[in-house]
Amino acid sequence: MFDLSGKSAIITGARRGIGRSIALALAKVGADVSVSDIDLSDCEVTCREIEEKTGQRAVPAKCDVTKKDEVEATIGKAVSEFGKLDILVNNAGIAPFKPFFELTEEDWDKVLDINLKGQFLCAQAAAREMAKNKWGRIVNIASIASGQVGVGFLNLAHYCASKGGVTAMTEELALELSPQGININAIAPGVIETPMTEALLSDEKTKQGTLARIPKGRLGKPEDIAAAAVFLASNEADYITGATIFVDGGWLAG
Repeated sequence: MFDLSGKSAIITGARRGIGRSIALALAKVGADVSVSDIDLSDCEVTCREIEEKTGQRAVPAKCDVTKKDEVEATIGKAVSEFGKLDILVNNAGIAPFKPFFELTEEDWDKVLDINLKGQFLCAQAAAREMAKNKWGRIVNIASIASGQVGVGFLNLAHYCASKGGVTAMTEELALELSPQGININAIAPGVIETPMTEALLSDEKTKQGTLARIPKGRLGKPEDIAAAAVFLASNEADYITGATIFVDGGWLAG
């Protein structure tokens, strides 16, 4: 099960944290991967690690997901290297904490541009390639902090809005892309131990308060999200599209 031999994938925001773990997990089950992020040198380090541990091809790609020309160049490079594109994981994102009354228009635009517009640009460019072969998997990284069935997170109005948009976009694109043989789903992580959450979790009171909300009694790890991404990228998930999978240790169930 979950054999991705012969498949190729692009993972955005893959130089560290969740993206790095997803790239490594996809390679472990046979996929060649394009490791994309804004820092090319970090991408190269991650690619070397992936090749050493899995034997699969790993190609670094510098990409600002808010810029259409860089997105299209990254997609084009992956297709040139691998011959096709089968899988996209839209992971690039930021979460700068800031009280609502202090948010500037620039703060809002930056988060929405990276977290939502970036996923749109990548999905559109990737889907055009996938449609040529009538097979594709797009996995968008959302969040439990996305409203409605999710939750709100203090001082993250812009982030929550962007991730709610990711969920809505995922549902709509499932309708448009299914006839092209492309499945699109979202993963909504809970609180995961990554460089992005390091400052938040360094406060012991905050960390203990967070743990008290999680029935599993532990924080999430990048590998928890990577496992869900491998499943959604596989043939075993063929009948799942337009869904949001919550990987939160039971937070929302509580």
